[in-house]
Amino acid sequence: MEVVLRLLALLVVLLCGAGLRASGVLNADRTDRLNAATYYVALPALIFVSTYDRAIGDVLSPALVGGLLLVLFTTAAVAWLVHRDRDSRGRRSVAVVQSYHSNLGYLGLPLVAATFDAEVTAIASVILGVVTLTQLPLSVLVLSTLNGADASLGDELRGLARNPVLVTLIAGLATGSIGVTVPGTVAPGLDLVGSLALPLALLCVGASLEVDLPAIDFGATGSVIALKIVCMPALAWLVFAALSVDTATITAVVVMFGTPTAVSTYVFAAELGGDEEFASLNVFATTLVSIVTLFLLITLVA
Repeated sequence: MEVVLRLLALLVVLLCGAGLRASGVLNADRTDRLNAATYYVALPALIFVSTYDRAIGDVLSPALVGGLLLVLFTTAAVAWLVHRDRDSRGRRSVAVVQSYHSNLGYLGLPLVAATFDAEVTAIASVILGVVTLTQLPLSVLVLSTLNGADASLGDELRGLARNPVLVTLIAGLATGSIGVTVPGTVAPGLDLVGSLALPLALLCVGASLEVDLPAIDFGATGSVIALKIVCMPALAWLVFAALSVDTATITAVVVMFGTPTAVSTYVFAAELGGDEEFASLNVFATTLVSIVTLFLLITLVA
C-alpha cells in the first residue's frame, strides 16, 4: 500500500506540473530555472550523499558495467528492428531512441532513493553515471545519422566531462575510496537538498509535456511503451539474474531501466531533425504508463 501511495503521489506532482504550465505559472523561463535547480543542485546533492561513504570497488564491478551495456545495446538493436519501417526518418529515429533512452536522473535515482535503502541508492547512482556516458552519445549518433543533421559527437563528449551528474559521482566515489571524512553538518544538509530532486523533477517533466491527441500514432507509441518500460526492465532482470549479482544490484538495475523515456529526448529530437510532436507524445505516454509498471516492478523486486 505504501508503494501505491508513493507512486500516486508522483502522478499528482506530475499533473501539478502540467497544470501549472497550463495556467501560466510555470512558463518556459521559470521551468528552465526549476530544471536548472534540479539538475545542478538537487540531483548532484543526492548523488554525493549516496556515494561519499562507499569505496568504488563496493559498487562498481565488471559484471555491473558489462550487464548495463548489454541491456542498453540489445534494447537499441531490437528497437532498430521494430521501428525500421516507420513512415518517416524523423519518426523512425525518435522511436528508436525513445525505446531505450531512460529517465535515470530525474526519475530513476530519486525514486530509488525514496523507496529503497542506501546500498541500492549507491548502486543506482553508479548506474546513472555508466548509462549516461553511453546512452547520450548513442542517441545523438542515431538521430543525426538517420536525419542527416549536423551534430558534433566530440562536442557532446566534451560536454559529458562537465556533466554535474558525472562530476558529482566521481567526487562521491573518490571521497569514499580515499576515506575523506565529510563534516557531520554537511551530509544532513546535502541529504535535505537531495530529497527535493524527485518532486522538482516531476514538476519539470509535467511542465514540459505536450500532447496533440489527433496526431497520435497508436502503433508506434505502443511499440515505444512496450520496449521502454516492459521489455527493457524484463531484459535487465534476465541478464543480471544470469550474472548472479546480489539482490541490491538487481533491484537498482530493474527499477532504473523501468523508468520512462527521458524528457531530454524531446530536446534532442527538436535539435537533430526528429519528429517533435511524436517525441513529446512518447515522453508523456511512457511517463503515465510507467506509474503502473513501476509499481509492479518495485513490488516484485522488493
